[in-house]
Amino acid sequence: MSAERIEMIRERLTTTLQPAELEIIDESAKHAGHAGAASGGGHFIVNIVATAFNDKTLIQRHRLVYDALDDIMHREIHALSIQAKTPEES
Repeated sequence: MSAERIEMIRERLTTTLQPAELEIIDESAKHAGHAGAASGGGHFIVNIVATAFNDKTLIQRHRLVYDALDDIMHREIHALSIQAKTPEES
């Protein structure tokens, strides 16, 4: 299921934000036994570089990522750590 979740995340972020770089790390195993893990949602780190973040605040960048993943948040994803940069910042 983990590989499927990563592909879901990758597909949505790629389609929506067209990143120059995208790394998705599944940390779900580190959270086994955690209350959120019981619901079946995974814990992920997303490192993303995209021109869509140009002239955006950190909160706006995170909102773009969350909007792209909206339909799978809290169902497939329990926790998400985001590092969002512009190409110039990477």
